[in-house]
Amino acid sequence: MTLDDRRARRWRLVLGAAAEAETGALAAEDAGIDQALGSLYDSGKSESGKRTGGLGASAPKVARWLGDIRRYFPSSVVEVLQRDAVERLDLTQLLLEPELLEAVQPDVHLVGTLLGLNSVLPETTRATARMVVTRVVREIEERIAAHTRSAVTGALNRAARTTRPKPRDIDWDRTIRRNLAHYLPEHRTVVPQRLVGYGRTAQAVRRDVVLAIDQSGSMAASVVYASVFGAVLASMRTLRTSLVVFDTEVADLTDRLADPVDVLFGTQLGGGTDINQALAYCQSLITRPAETLFVLISDLYEGGIRAEMLRRINALRESGVQVLVLLALSDDGAPAFDRDNAAALAALGVPAFACTPDAFPELLAVAIDRGDVHAWAARR
Repeated sequence: MTLDDRRARRWRLVLGAAAEAETGALAAEDAGIDQALGSLYDSGKSESGKRTGGLGASAPKVARWLGDIRRYFPSSVVEVLQRDAVERLDLTQLLLEPELLEAVQPDVHLVGTLLGLNSVLPETTRATARMVVTRVVREIEERIAAHTRSAVTGALNRAARTTRPKPRDIDWDRTIRRNLAHYLPEHRTVVPQRLVGYGRTAQAVRRDVVLAIDQSGSMAASVVYASVFGAVLASMRTLRTSLVVFDTEVADLTDRLADPVDVLFGTQLGGGTDINQALAYCQSLITRPAETLFVLISDLYEGGIRAEMLRRINALRESGVQVLVLLALSDDGAPAFDRDNAAALAALGVPAFACTPDAFPELLAVAIDRGDVHAWAARR
């Protein structure tokens, strides 16, 4: 197949049957791909104004379509097609059928949809939905857990550094680098004038971490990722981790952190947003401001009292709390957010930016180590 032929094929698949006169007919092996795409993206209208294509209301038909797209496309494309199908063809009700859930490609966005339907899931579907959520959560844990523990442990160790370590606690690498000025060429050695090591506080709680997660509908992916991160952090004995979710009400899910799936099923995606009320509750959890990292994950569309929200965040910062505001914790690209509130936070010296799940462990390490989070964000 020539380059021109490949281009014509791609345009035909993108534009549909209407472009066949200009691009030429598809080869037989592409007919299935064209049919799968046409079922979703055919925007033709009948005389009644309804879509001429579509997957209809038949669960078996949808299940076959799900099987087709998994055969024709890589998993990243399958996730996009599934999400478009739910939004464009109103397949929400079909997600209540366990047979269909067993056929889908699990991903973060599907989990968000299922969590939004949590209150209406019938018992026959609830177990299957939990299996889907569990699978996605476990995949995320495998992706981020080891990196998170390593990054956070390194930051905590640096924070616990001492210049009077016991012999077994000496960090020889840092000690040598700190004392290179005292190198004796004739002896080919360094005579350390100052030792560097770690304090014997490995089992003590060194930092408190409070995660406050906006559970409005637009934050679904962030809720999923933040819940998994919260569970990973809660598994570290050197941290005391609290997790709070909120809309117009506040729910403390700290007691569920042993299992992020339980955390997710404790959320209630959708509804309004009262950040100020959530901040008031989180303030009550903070007993060691200088040792606390507070992470607010929200698009900052405040439905509560804006001036009070800003005052509370500033009060946290002035008390010594390390405050971070993430506009999103997801892989979805640039998020929508309230730019006026983000600018107001920046004026207070509180960084507000989006972060991907893969970058979050490094951001945690910088924050725990009291590093320059603004500089870190600028480098990203």
